[in-house]
Formats: sequence, structure tokens, C-alpha cells
Amino acid sequence: MSSERFPAAPSLAQLRALLAVADAGGFSEAAADLGVSQSTLSEAISKLEALTGRPLLRRGRGGALPTPAGERLLPHARAAVQAAGDALLAAQDDHALRGVLRVASFRSTATHLLPPALAAFRARHPDVTVRLLDGEVGGESMVRRGVADAAVVIEDVMPDLRLTPLVLDEYLFVAPARRGTHPVTLHDFTAGPLLLAPGPNSCNVRVMAALRRYDVQPDRVTEITEDSVILSMVAHGLGVSVMPRLALAPLPDGLVALPLPDPLPRPLALATLPHRANLPLLRAFLDVLLEVLRRPAAAALPGPVGVAAPGAPTLLH
Repeated sequence: MSSERFPAAPSLAQLRALLAVADAGGFSEAAADLGVSQSTLSEAISKLEALTGRPLLRRGRGGALPTPAGERLLPHARAAVQAAGDALLAAQDDHALRGVLRVASFRSTATHLLPPALAAFRARHPDVTVRLLDGEVGGESMVRRGVADAAVVIEDVMPDLRLTPLVLDEYLFVAPARRGTHPVTLHDFTAGPLLLAPGPNSCNVRVMAALRRYDVQPDRVTEITEDSVILSMVAHGLGVSVMPRLALAPLPDGLVALPLPDPLPRPLALATLPHRANLPLLRAFLDVLLEVLRRPAAAALPGPVGVAAPGAPTLLH
């Protein structure tokens, strides 16, 4: 038998320490997130750096950033830590699930689509903690990086993710109610400032691509973070907007929401990593979500009052 020794492998604790510092941007924040002392964290990373033979973090007054070697190690560290956790999740019994499920979502879907499903899931699996994450920007990236287990996204070409269709939403033109409900024309987009949520995000990119067909120039767009602020400004005649139907429910007084000249759909799907999609925890959540969406009550998904458009979003496109 050969006496050659296998090289030492990093421990999961060391890899978690590196990920925590890289994600938090500093040792004190990472130590608090992990519930350990800074000295414990520093020792774990020092041992990991000794194994790799090179520094993995660049420490400075502003915090800690990964070195080029650290950046190359990070995706492998995430995969290793996630795989270790998934090994335990895979062994669970479908009827006795426990653990943490992290779901990223747009604000509109977190308001109208997910709560009934989350309530049903909690009733069925009380030992699972669900954490709802802000997926307004980059929900699919959060899944790829292991920050989220699943994310509600706009269905698009994503060959590295498994996408399960949920709802076919649509974008609507939003204007002061005094405009009336006559059909929207190209003139409506150039008559005043266009108020939109800030980009880049999948919704904003989709809307801007459509608006370019109406000759709307970027300098006519004012970006505002909060949907409620946009709607209030539109109601007071300070501009118009284009927003998803689900984000408009219930439509505030003083507004009208109308179909665009060319329909612009927002196909929503649940994104997961293909190799994780059949984990009992993720499979159970998706089953409950689809079950709730198929209920008769879900057919009455919020359709804003005063919308001169077809009814609620189409389910399970």
C-alpha cells in the first residue's frame, strides 16, 4: 500500500467562516451572523489560508474583501457547504420536514401570491422555518449563489435553473383617473414624466425594452424606489407609470390602470437549482404553492378596481 498521504481538506466550519466574512464584508458582522467570537472566526480563516498557501481575504479599515484566490474559492465553498446541508435534507421523511427554507420574491408576489401558500405550508410542516427574502433585484442570482433556496422570477431563458410556471401577470399603464379609460396611445408615454421603479432589475429591463418601441427616451424616466410613492405622485398628476397588475392591487383612489398598446406579459415562475429541486423540503413547498394557486379562490387573484383590462392574472401558464 502506498504511503502517500492525501492532502488535508478544509473543514465546513472554515468554509462557512470565509463565506460569512465575504458576504458580510467584515469580521465583526460575520462573527455576529455566525454567533461566534471574532477570534474564532479569524482562526478558522487563518487555518484555511494555511491550507491554500495564500491569503484569501484582504483586510483593511473598511472591512475585508476576498483576494483573487478567495474569489475563486468562494463558489466551491458555497457548493460544499450547501451540499453538506442538502445531504441531511435529502434524508428527511416527506411527512416530518424540518429546517429553514429561504424564498426570494418580488414585493408584489410576496404580497399577493405567497402568503396563502406560506400559511398552508406552515400548517402542514410546522417544524420548517420559512424566511422571505427581498428578491426585487436578482432573485435568480440569489438561487445560483445559494443565498435563496427558491425565488419567484420572471420566466426567461435560464438553462442553469429549473423554472416552474406559476402565474401570467401583465403590465398596465397607470395614470390619473381624470384621464379616463379610453385606449392608451403612444402620446400617453410622452405627455409627462414616466415614473418607474429603479433598475437594473428584471422588471425594469422588461418595461424599458417595451417602452423603447414607444420612443420613450431614458431621460424622461424618473426612478422611484417605493411603489406607493409612484402611485401617489401619479394620482397628483406628477407623471404616469407602467406597473404589473399584481403590484397595483388594490388600486388607490384617483388612478386608472389600462392595457398597454401592445400587451406586455410578466410570466412568473419559481426558480430552483435543478439538482436541489427534488429535495423533500423544496418539493413540498412547490407542491403546496401549486396546490394553493389551483384553488378556486386563487382564480380571483387581485384585479385592481377600475382596470379596463381582462380579469386577474392567468394561473399556471
